[in-house]
Amino acid sequence: MQLTALQAHLDGVMESARLRDYCPNGLQVEGRPEVARVLCGVTASQALLDAAVAGAYDAVLVHHGYFWKGEDGRVVGMRKRRLATLLQHDISLFAYHLPLDVHPELGNNAQLARLMGWCADGRFGEQDIGWLGVPERAGGTAAELAEQLALRLGREPVLVGDPARPVGRLAWCTGGAQGYFEQAIAAGVDVYVSGEISEQTTHIARESGVPYIAAGHHATERYGAMAMAGYLRDVLGLEASFLDLPNPV
Repeated sequence: MQLTALQAHLDGVMESARLRDYCPNGLQVEGRPEVARVLCGVTASQALLDAAVAGAYDAVLVHHGYFWKGEDGRVVGMRKRRLATLLQHDISLFAYHLPLDVHPELGNNAQLARLMGWCADGRFGEQDIGWLGVPERAGGTAAELAEQLALRLGREPVLVGDPARPVGRLAWCTGGAQGYFEQAIAAGVDVYVSGEISEQTTHIARESGVPYIAAGHHATERYGAMAMAGYLRDVLGLEASFLDLPNPV
């Protein structure tokens, strides 16, 4: 598939143009004009790029790419090595940040809900980034929900607040979305699930009575990139793989 055609197709599917983001979405580094093999991952780390080189991939597609607002723009050190790897081997880099959070089917929130058996019925937060819904099983507690997350994500989450609170409705937003906790509370949920947790999150959970579960940034955001690999294979006919590099977060 031509790189330009792949870029246009993915930008359309992910609706990149409609979202305000902290980085450029879509093609971030241009490589060879023909793409047959794509390696997908959560973050465009050096380890992922090295795997792409070793596997003779034409392109890399990630959730966390480069060129974030406010970061040092100099091409030195780690950034220089990463870009050199891509350019020397003529490998393209695609990155979809918020588009891969909010997509109704391929996105991180949609895929986490699918993994956990949650039924989504609403949205909240800026650009409708957060999701609302009901758990897989009615009548469970926040502690039981945390146990289910641990089992399915393979990582012990952090639960703050009342572990015995019954969960009839929940809100979730993968990654570092602790800043949306109060909006989730205002939406009338019994528990909020995200990836990261901040110092103030504990006090909000205790004082509001709504438990907060931090299930891990990487742990909750593996599934969008994994779904993208499946889409590239099944819909576009490309050879695509997902590589889950170890990350304790």
